[in-house]
Amino acid sequence: MKLNRKLRMGMVGGGPGAFIGDVHRRASRLDGEIELVAGAFDINPAKSKKMGKELALDPKRVYSTYTEMLKAELKLPEDKRIDFVSIATPNNWHFPIARDFLKAGFNVMCEKPMTLTSQQAKQLQALVKKTHKVFGLMHNYTGYPVVKLARDMARNGDLGKIRKVIVQYPQGWLATAIEKAGQMQASWRTDPKQSGAGCVGDIGTHAANLAEYVSGLKISHICADLTTFVKGRRVDDDCNCLLKFNNGAKGVLHASQISIGEENNLAVWVYGEKASLEWHQEHPNYLYTRADNAPEQVWKRGNGYVGAYSPTAGRNTRLPSGHPEAFFEAFANNYRNFAETIKCAIAGKKPDKITLDFPGVNDGVRGMLFIETVIASAKSKQKWTPMKK
Repeated sequence: MKLNRKLRMGMVGGGPGAFIGDVHRRASRLDGEIELVAGAFDINPAKSKKMGKELALDPKRVYSTYTEMLKAELKLPEDKRIDFVSIATPNNWHFPIARDFLKAGFNVMCEKPMTLTSQQAKQLQALVKKTHKVFGLMHNYTGYPVVKLARDMARNGDLGKIRKVIVQYPQGWLATAIEKAGQMQASWRTDPKQSGAGCVGDIGTHAANLAEYVSGLKISHICADLTTFVKGRRVDDDCNCLLKFNNGAKGVLHASQISIGEENNLAVWVYGEKASLEWHQEHPNYLYTRADNAPEQVWKRGNGYVGAYSPTAGRNTRLPSGHPEAFFEAFANNYRNFAETIKCAIAGKKPDKITLDFPGVNDGVRGMLFIETVIASAKSKQKWTPMKK
């Protein structure tokens, strides 16, 4: 849907040196439908001002705190204030910022995990329902065209009844205590007061979300083992889970941040009674499918046959075949659908199913329930722990 203007975005977090905040800014601009107009970029007011200057924003709309930003934006005329806020802070700030902006009538895009507890997540879920605001959660891996193709294959029955789902997310960047050397990304992620959980919250939630998104199933039970390998670290850095799904399927989830040599090796395998599929985030433009007693097929993003099979995958394909697209574009696909949904709300129109294909508050609740169930299972002596509700 087209408006006669761009959507106005505000950002909380994403100050100097922040990785994910910069990704959000770049991705949100990719379609030319969103402009960043305001922000409170760092808990240090001087750094927030510095970021605003680097971004060439109006100094009057570069704020020292998110509460100052909220109050000031509300005082502006409706045709000047932000349409939504993007939250790119450490995890402990997600809930209060999202809560306060929702209560004030703003739409919200939030980094994952959505909150620190499932209780907070359910409060946001209730607020979204009450306010009718658009809420996006940046599980960016759902934005890849080939992931959407895989999702449609699984849900259309091409694989038959799903029997097994394997998902992995190994990294090696926290194999040593780099947080003690002042590495900013490691420092807050290994601080339980800021992150809430370690490996299971940072990347384990991505793996669980991908498993449910592609398969269309829900995790029902977990048998988990959490380990902290690096001496002195206060959060887990390795996670291994056996899974049960709501249709009787079984699964394995492995996430690790101490797997030396691994970079960002997120991958998923789904095995059904008739066929299977395989996707790797580090080679995101290819989907591998296999049927019994048949040659392996490789589906390549950007070809017409992909869009012909999956209109959703086609809509989220940006470049012709042979021109790789990946991380930024996946973020941008979620931003585009999120923005289109806001535009529909402004125009009083109902968005279609393809437009609504982005992670939201319900996914955030599932993420927190997953984290809490894994932690409970790791502490329990029983084999299976039911997924929290």
